[in-house]
Amino acid sequence: PPQQFNVTSYGATTVAIITLEVFVGMWINAFIVCVLCIAWVKKKTLNSNEKILLLLGCSRFWYLCIAWIYKFLSFIYPNYLYVSTILQLAVFFQAFFNHCNLWFSASLCVFYCIKIANFRNRFFIYLKVKIDRMVPWLLLGSGILALAVGIVAYDIADKPHCNSNSTGLGNFGTANIKMDKHFFPSFFLAGFEYAASFMAVIFAAVFLLFSLWRHKCTMQTNSMKDLSMDAHIRAMKSIFSFLVMYSINFVCLVLNMVYVTKRLSHMTFLILVCQYIFPGLHSLILVFSNPKLEKALLKILP
Repeated sequence: PPQQFNVTSYGATTVAIITLEVFVGMWINAFIVCVLCIAWVKKKTLNSNEKILLLLGCSRFWYLCIAWIYKFLSFIYPNYLYVSTILQLAVFFQAFFNHCNLWFSASLCVFYCIKIANFRNRFFIYLKVKIDRMVPWLLLGSGILALAVGIVAYDIADKPHCNSNSTGLGNFGTANIKMDKHFFPSFFLAGFEYAASFMAVIFAAVFLLFSLWRHKCTMQTNSMKDLSMDAHIRAMKSIFSFLVMYSINFVCLVLNMVYVTKRLSHMTFLILVCQYIFPGLHSLILVFSNPKLEKALLKILP
């Protein structure tokens, strides 16, 4: 049987913090999935917003689960990952669900922008009318793009050649890796999808913020009720906070590619912490911004 790795206090602390983040994130996303599935069974249908939230919750749940297993094995039982099939499957599913998470969250932001924002442009009006029919195709396209990254990651998973005398602290697949030309297709495709999804979020959030700000100014001019004004200000704060959080996550994803060949350090530790906290924290914000999910959560909380 594979031998347990001699874990240091630094490595044990990293695993403990990641485990806490993953557990909370999985619970929040499992809650979203359960509530929406129950509503699906009762109503026999889901609206476009709920479809995106359901797939986003599922992808984040499985991403956190598989990513935690991979990190746990790499720190505690790294010899398991020397088995080519196990490593390839772990890398494939982690890459697939990670990019599903990115594209589904970007799709949700674009959906909110088209549904909520008010512009008189003909093309934008056309999108507003057709968006509900476009959502299934948008989700299918997101899945295909994520699958492409997963296949490339699976193909190159056995390309790294780790130094036989490596003593990296839980860094199987990240320590002493000899980078060669086999990695560039994966890095290029992953980087392209990171950038594309990030730009989609940026444009959607900026357009939505501009529309809400313009609407808020109109209400001020017309002396509308303060309650409606407060609702628009809260919506703007929520979108801005998501934009900041998504930006931090994007930076961490890029840094993770840059530091893929580095030993465990304070920088890689910080990157891991930020990466694993995003799926749970953003899902929690989505819960409190959705009346149905918020009501269900308040019912089960003591």
